Amino acid sequence: MSGMYRNFEELLDLARKEGAPLWRIILENEMQISGKSEEQIFARLEKTFGVMERSASRALETPLSSVGGLITGVSSRQNAYAQSGRTFCGAALNRLMALALSCSEVNASMGKICAAPTAGACGIVPAVLIVVRDQLGLTRDETLKGLITASGVGAIIMANATVSGAEGGCQAECGTAAAMAAAAAVELAGGPPETAADACCFALMNAMGLVCDPVAGLVQVPCAQRNASQAVNALLSADLALGGMHSIIPPDEVIGAMYSTGRMLPVQLRETAQGGLAATPTAKRLFQEIFRENPLKDSAES
Repeated sequence: MSGMYRNFEELLDLARKEGAPLWRIILENEMQISGKSEEQIFARLEKTFGVMERSASRALETPLSSVGGLITGVSSRQNAYAQSGRTFCGAALNRLMALALSCSEVNASMGKICAAPTAGACGIVPAVLIVVRDQLGLTRDETLKGLITASGVGAIIMANATVSGAEGGCQAECGTAAAMAAAAAVELAGGPPETAADACCFALMNAMGLVCDPVAGLVQVPCAQRNASQAVNALLSADLALGGMHSIIPPDEVIGAMYSTGRMLPVQLRETAQGGLAATPTAKRLFQEIFRENPLKDSAES
């Protein structure tokens, strides 16, 4: 049985010592913490991934209504475009974006999603796992091992930094989700633990400084667009790592830099809807239109 770990360095040391993939070390760590068996943990993962699959597919064909309707239909339109044969990024990446957008649309319509690591970033890990599974022809159990890896990466970031947009900006939400998904993608592709760690680093680097500025205070715009873009970030980060690029900054230092950067962001750019896109004239007009009858609108604007 593996020992416990508190950060990426210790996780990688355990993986090297035991000659095991990250998912195995993370699984054994979870067994020690929770007291649950491997079978019980996989049963829970099965339920979680089922929620992810349903949320990633629910809006692909049928638009879902939400408060203000700011992102209603974005997934179905992207899905149709993915099949058009006229895309710049290709069908696979556009399908990836459609899957991520579907989760965001489900979340905005008060549907059931898996916060991975947050509701605002709920589409990134599901979209990446589904696309990687389909592209590599993975079994269910193999795909769930990727979810274990993603979960372990997210837990390390939560323990040593933050996944809260209110504390660290969108880099802490969508950036962390991209890091989780990138590491999982590398491992599902057969990459070694160090390569998965590199992918995690690149995903966080690419999202460093990303602010949280929800229009009208709703988890729709630009949250949905960032779910799509950070899902792409996850796969390009995985490809960079699998292609042989090494992060010169160790993962724990990258995570620390993300945390420090988030704390430097002014409060207006940390989920308060007081800066960035949320402070534009159009966003303010949308707020008034959406919440005209809401007695809390004055306090929300203050």
